Amino acid sequence: MIDDNYYQSIYAGTKKFNQDDIQTANATGFGAAADDYAERGIDLNEQLIMNKPATFFFRMNGDAMQEAGIYPGDILIVDRSIKVASGKIVVASVNGDLVVRYFKQTMNKLWLEPANSRLGNLALEEFTEYRPWGIVTCVVHLLDPVLKTFNTPRKHKK
Repeated sequence: MIDDNYYQSIYAGTKKFNQDDIQTANATGFGAAADDYAERGIDLNEQLIMNKPATFFFRMNGDAMQEAGIYPGDILIVDRSIKVASGKIVVASVNGDLVVRYFKQTMNKLWLEPANSRLGNLALEEFTEYRPWGIVTCVVHLLDPVLKTFNTPRKHKK
């Protein structure tokens, strides 16, 4: 019998964090009245990432999925451990190009469908070089213009 190896992330999140772990300044000998009501913060890694070693971030570069609420410049959280299934949004390599589309499958036909009415489907036929890369699980859509400017990729000087 061959031994099966199972791997998991070392990062365990902050779910085991409790109220007693909060450091408080107690210079006068009395704690603040609000100390009893402090809550732990929201850890976005814990909330949005199911499998950290298999999760990657991409920046959307195109308008193929705008009718699904994914716009150019949005940040995609992509999980490579989720199986491709019909109806899921997939990041895939098609003939050497990375694309983001809905994966669609019927009994004898596969295609990638954009969420933009001016673009057509990408048929996955016999000689199409297709490799699914991962499934889009979340989209980070920046709203504040200052944050958008802050997150705009900068060109490096050579």
